[in-house]
Amino acid sequence: MNQQEVLYKHQQALAVCERCPKMQGPAVMGTPVLSKVLLIGQAPGPKEVVLKKPFAWTAGKTMFKWFHSIGLEEFSFRELVHMAAVCRCFPGKNVKGGDRVPDSTEIKNCSSWLKAELECILPELVIPVGKLAISQLVEVNRLQEVVGHQYHLDVDGLRTDVIPLPHPSGASTWHRTEPGISLLKIALSLIQSHRTWQALIPQRSK
Repeated sequence: MNQQEVLYKHQQALAVCERCPKMQGPAVMGTPVLSKVLLIGQAPGPKEVVLKKPFAWTAGKTMFKWFHSIGLEEFSFRELVHMAAVCRCFPGKNVKGGDRVPDSTEIKNCSSWLKAELECILPELVIPVGKLAISQLVEVNRLQEVVGHQYHLDVDGLRTDVIPLPHPSGASTWHRTEPGISLLKIALSLIQSHRTWQALIPQRSK
């Protein structure tokens, strides 16, 4: 079985996962692309469940503007970058409003799916988006301590580069105020100049 077949089989198993009773499935997945760039989000929202793709609503529009500014518009990004998440099902709403943050058990339950993807695609560049995703790879207390930096880390036995981004949520002002504005620009510049990102750009015209 080749890598692509392994990835397809992996997504078939993920599609029927029922490990977390409070999570609202089905699992949301990106294109099963064997990319050397891996994006890790936090968890899908209700719109993503309906539209069956990650970052399909307001936050996604903002995020894809960021990536468009460094060479990849949304369609190409979805075709060329493997999109994962800390948790793949919608956590549901909080009683007081807003999406519920996955609990530690749910994060642990879902971690094996990400581990399997890391082992299959062996990414050279990992882009965690949002504090929850970043914290799975890098210790973080405040975003300004990690956004704008590049890390060379051992992730589940894989040596890879990690460049964190803030979450593009409209509810967050971090990426729209200083120092967030400047640190986001630095982070995007680091991604743009990374050799693995650069290798994706010519593929848009193929």
